[in-house]
Amino acid sequence: MVKIRLKRAGRKKMPFYQIVAADVRAPRDGKFLEVIGHYQPAAKPHSVTIKKERVEYWLGVGAQPTATAYSLIRSTGLFHELNMKRKGRSEEEISAEMERWQERQEARLQKRLTIKSRRRQAKKEAEAKQASEAAAAENAG
Repeated sequence: MVKIRLKRAGRKKMPFYQIVAADVRAPRDGKFLEVIGHYQPAAKPHSVTIKKERVEYWLGVGAQPTATAYSLIRSTGLFHELNMKRKGRSEEEISAEMERWQERQEARLQKRLTIKSRRRQAKKEAEAKQASEAAAAENAG
């Protein structure tokens, strides 16, 4: 049985993963059939690149993605695209829907980044306020 899974590379505390099609019995970093993508979790934001045709091929011949590989492939929108192809949509409809999907993903990322920056700013302000109150209490006392 073939699995689509991650193969670890990189150095200590700086992982880099290859998304590979490998036999289930092979060790995690051992023999594999084909490299079908890359995942860099250390990059900010993390980056995922896949060879769509090859992933589609391996899924077509029965390869099962692991949970992590599934979520990474899903984050690229490939499963959404394959589902529309399976339903018989035209290439124009698929490309238009994928553009809308990409815009939604970018908007979602921007929203998360603004929320994160607001929280960071509020935390800085709270720390500054607490420090000034501590200094005022020290001067008064």
